[in-house]
Amino acid sequence: MKVSVVICTYSMDRYDVFSECVDSVLAQTYDPLEVVIVVDGNDPVFERVTDEYGDCENVVLHCNDENQGISYSRTRGAEIATGDVVAFIDDDGVAEADWIAELAGVYEETDAIAVGGHVKPDWVTEKPDFFPAEFYWLVGCDERGFGEHMEELRNTYGSNISYRRDVFLSVGGYDENTGRKGDRHIQAHEAPVCIRIANKYGKGVIYNKEAVVHHKLFGYRGDFRWLVGRSFWQGYSKRIMDLLLPEASGDKNEYLGQLLLEFVPSRLRSLFREPSAPKMKQLVTIFVFTAAVGFGYLYGLIQSNNSLVSEPAVTDSRTDTDDA
Repeated sequence: MKVSVVICTYSMDRYDVFSECVDSVLAQTYDPLEVVIVVDGNDPVFERVTDEYGDCENVVLHCNDENQGISYSRTRGAEIATGDVVAFIDDDGVAEADWIAELAGVYEETDAIAVGGHVKPDWVTEKPDFFPAEFYWLVGCDERGFGEHMEELRNTYGSNISYRRDVFLSVGGYDENTGRKGDRHIQAHEAPVCIRIANKYGKGVIYNKEAVVHHKLFGYRGDFRWLVGRSFWQGYSKRIMDLLLPEASGDKNEYLGQLLLEFVPSRLRSLFREPSAPKMKQLVTIFVFTAAVGFGYLYGLIQSNNSLVSEPAVTDSRTDTDDA
């Protein structure tokens, strides 16, 4: 079974990180493997990619004519790919050597049509002591309580997910109205395609925790104000998803219940037993982030009479390709 790994990139700012990602995929123990690199409308980046990887065996390069966004680029990469399975990793992720072997093993041993893996946080700077494990989904990593090994989930995160290529393309791939593109902040672009797959084939994504990608978290992702803003836009995105795909409404609602009825009480008990400043900060942060998500959802509710894809500009210009 041939596996194609699609890696999309568009900026020169973190080219060294992108290179580390590509090198980790080229070093996979699995064979046969194809690597499809899609540069999203940046000619200087494509020229450098061509210089460094153009002569590599089983590497296919493509450059979009203009910036089209992560969803378009990933779908285009899947169309170009020739593998039976197409896997996706963010350009700031680093795969463990057996990542593809672990994903492929599930396809070979079961009737799975989509398989995802564990996304581990890799803090480039020191992890902020206020950051709660329950909100790693804000930065595209597996949060506390995400799922059990080999459990069937609606979807895993974008830096570690794969599909049978024919299945993925049969439902149209990723929705171009979701995912990152410039200032646009409609997140969670894995959800729509996985819901369409579930509706058509009756199956979800098998979660293999042994298939591991380390997702680099740069300093700004530990900035409290940035994370509050991220929470707001995640709430807004959830409202858009509820309108586009009502089937998506239950997933985060269930997690909210688990957060408030299980995780918060357990944190309170731990805080009373062994008080500490980080524990208190994380508990407060959970409520702040949850409130920001709620305000974002409310904003989306107010805006729901407008076009679903017409979004206000966002002032934060820092690049972030995650879709939690």
